[in-house]
Amino acid sequence: MADTTVKIDDTTRDRLKALADGAGMSMKDYLAHVAAEKEQEHLQDSATAAFRRAITASGIVDRFDAEFGGLPAATGRENPQAA
Repeated sequence: MADTTVKIDDTTRDRLKALADGAGMSMKDYLAHVAAEKEQEHLQDSATAAFRRAITASGIVDRFDAEFGGLPAATGRENPQAA
């Protein structure tokens, strides 16, 4: 893959360089890492939005419960906590 140049202001370059140095990465590797993280966040946001649309669709919860048996019986502890 060929490299390219992106024009950014000195302040932004310095901030990115400091972050890359702090992560023990080159600027090139750091920016690739950040791009991959942002892509993953976008995919998760899209999946979350699709899930929310699905569970708010009319009758979906009833159909899910019919197919999978609904929620398990209550244990008497609404907010279980570790010791």
